[in-house]
Amino acid sequence: MKLKITKKHSMENEPLVGLLFLLPSLLGCLVFYFFPVVFSLIISLFKWNLSIGANNLKFVGFQNYIGIFRDNIFTASLINTIIFTVSTVVIGISISLILAVLIAKTAFLKNAIKSMFFMPYISSIVAVSIVWMVLLQPSYGPVNQFLMSIGIQNPPKWFIDVHWALPSLIAMFIWQNLGYNVIVFAAGLSGISQDLYEAADIDGASGIRKFLAITVPMISPTTFFLSIMGIINSFKVFDQVQVITQGGPGTATSVLALYIYKEAFQFYQMGYASASAWVMLFIIFIVTVIQWKQQKGWVVYD
Repeated sequence: MKLKITKKHSMENEPLVGLLFLLPSLLGCLVFYFFPVVFSLIISLFKWNLSIGANNLKFVGFQNYIGIFRDNIFTASLINTIIFTVSTVVIGISISLILAVLIAKTAFLKNAIKSMFFMPYISSIVAVSIVWMVLLQPSYGPVNQFLMSIGIQNPPKWFIDVHWALPSLIAMFIWQNLGYNVIVFAAGLSGISQDLYEAADIDGASGIRKFLAITVPMISPTTFFLSIMGIINSFKVFDQVQVITQGGPGTATSVLALYIYKEAFQFYQMGYASASAWVMLFIIFIVTVIQWKQQKGWVVYD
């Protein structure tokens, strides 16, 4: 007796087959994402020294959250993170847009130029950090050697200077992410109708006028996307700071992600670190919501 599989039976099994294919990914999300997030929220309400073990768990409620805002190092880290985020997003996006426009007007080697800008973005963060450490080495670095050769007797100490360490990290972060922003802006510029520029030419508009009246408004959805991603990436910056300065000198380059890492894996205060992580998440969420609410005032959609 032959078993006849009808189209109806195969269609009834499709949802089950689909779920079986999704099961490995779903399990991965549950084990490596959902469970750690929920666990960290629970742990943030406890005082727990990881070095002693799980036997010293003590429920403290919101005391960890209250203690965070009384911590001068957390306050300094939050201020540094805000300065870092605002600087990298505003300056980085502005430079990227200008470069994308200039590349779009270039007749030759557009793809080669884009590739050169994109290389630092796909390079190892550790390798890029070491290169910048060598370039900005206070005594023998090429940058300070050049500055001294043109008459500057006491050039900045860069990463080991309290006043220059954070600006140096900001410059490196902007440079490394410039290529990604340029590529995304270039894709957005290609979608702007040339009829708008031709009409502006007929009206006698200058290049700057066309940039401000046509390019900036029409590219605003791309700018909005890059600003959202830039804020998120800047708020969770960690690798560059850990490799180059470890938060020093003093707390000059201490940022929230590094602060959380130190509390968790150097001082083993897992509850305190989890509370700090949730505070950072809440700040990012609030900033993102504000941006979404404000986009109607400046983002132009076709």
